[in-house]
Amino acid sequence: VRLQKALANAGVASRRACEDLISRGQVKVNGKLVTELGSKINPETDTVTVKGVPVQLDTSRIYLALNKPAGVISTMQDEESRPALSQFVLDFDRVYNVGRLDAETTGLLLLTNDGDLAHKLAHPSFGVEKTYVAKVFGVMSGAVLKQLLDGFELEDGFIKADSARIIDSKQGHTLVEIVLHSGRNRIVRRMLDHVGHPVVGLVRKQFGPIHLSTLKLGAVRQLSKVEIGALLKAAQVPQTPARKRPRKSD
Repeated sequence: VRLQKALANAGVASRRACEDLISRGQVKVNGKLVTELGSKINPETDTVTVKGVPVQLDTSRIYLALNKPAGVISTMQDEESRPALSQFVLDFDRVYNVGRLDAETTGLLLLTNDGDLAHKLAHPSFGVEKTYVAKVFGVMSGAVLKQLLDGFELEDGFIKADSARIIDSKQGHTLVEIVLHSGRNRIVRRMLDHVGHPVVGLVRKQFGPIHLSTLKLGAVRQLSKVEIGALLKAAQVPQTPARKRPRKSD
């Protein structure tokens, strides 16, 4: 398939605009710059980037964002007939959740039929960070925040926040933002329990480059081409997130 046609079919831009991108040296195929308009590629095996951002050439791939409500199990079908994810994706065929949120946690959950990307996004070696906002019992001190950032041992191993900050404290509760690349079971709740601040409510606001934004509770939307490219880029190279210096609480 001609490169400009493949890019246009993938929704990058019109064919004429894609030709301009190629001519201006902004397109690479398998890591090599391509400027010839007659160049052909195999969409099934070749990797194409535009301005450094990967392009999904397979138009059968589906990428969704869901604002998961509380009480919903992070599986497509539940053996115990509890509320599951399939009810939110009736218009989409054979998509699966990327990682999990525990039943009482709300917020951003990604669903896709791209198994390779799902594996990379969920695996901690790729360092894809998730951002949570928790309402916890008690007024959290700077010393406790430092504990979260320095890390500690839990029953299943060492854990620390990639970053953490106190958003607000009032009426005996604290709002705290925690960023992690770990996907261990109920890890945010267990971390906050460990430092003496049990969770009252927990929401995931961000998964890698994708934001929950104003998506309503229980609503689903398809990711944009820009968001898909950002996800593909986030899953390109395994990496260990750099240790971030502790941030003082307000």
